[in-house]
Amino acid sequence: MSKILIISKKKWDKSNYDFCKNRKEFIFLNKININTINKIKPRIIFFIFWSKKISKKVFSKFLCIQFHSSDLPKFKGGSPIQNQILNEINRTKLTAFKVSNLIDGGDICMKSNIFLNGKAEDIYKNIEKKAVKMIKKISKKKKIFFKKQEGTSSFYKRRKPFQSNMSNVINKKLNKIYDFIRMLDAETYPRAYFTLGNKKVELSDVILKNQFITGKFIIKRNKKK
Repeated sequence: MSKILIISKKKWDKSNYDFCKNRKEFIFLNKININTINKIKPRIIFFIFWSKKISKKVFSKFLCIQFHSSDLPKFKGGSPIQNQILNEINRTKLTAFKVSNLIDGGDICMKSNIFLNGKAEDIYKNIEKKAVKMIKKISKKKKIFFKKQEGTSSFYKRRKPFQSNMSNVINKKLNKIYDFIRMLDAETYPRAYFTLGNKKVELSDVILKNQFITGKFIIKRNKKK
């Protein structure tokens, strides 16, 4: 039985991977281990939420398909969810493409609609669920067809923690402030914040209703640089 590897640094919703328990051909890893991969000899390696560079030793030997949360070739690069929300995009594509030397530039085998509503953590869970569905479809194909990317390309850098400071939206409309907070609201991601002296106030779980934004906040001591 040929094996299918799924590599992701994090499971946003563990239930999305329940099928791996009953489908022995699917194996999940949270990091790239070349020795392990060589032992498994997978037919396909899928990468979900993977931001690190994938070694040529891996993609030149095995068919590697990566998922990117944009309608490629638009919004290549880092933080695609956040950069699209900042550009007022709430409906986009999840793109499956062949890994190559080009950053998010490989040939495409499948796209599927995704929505960027709600807080970042819920968006990630829904993207993960959609990616798993796409993996099942692609894995069933006897031959996977790829086509070159078409259209105008755009590239964005990965966001830095300091860019989560609320000073970036201090004079913006409420809906922009709401989008800014929700797009950063996910575990392990630098949440929207502002400072009070030596304290840092992080914002989460926001709701925009009747011209008010309500939500939660956590006050913590600011770490010394």
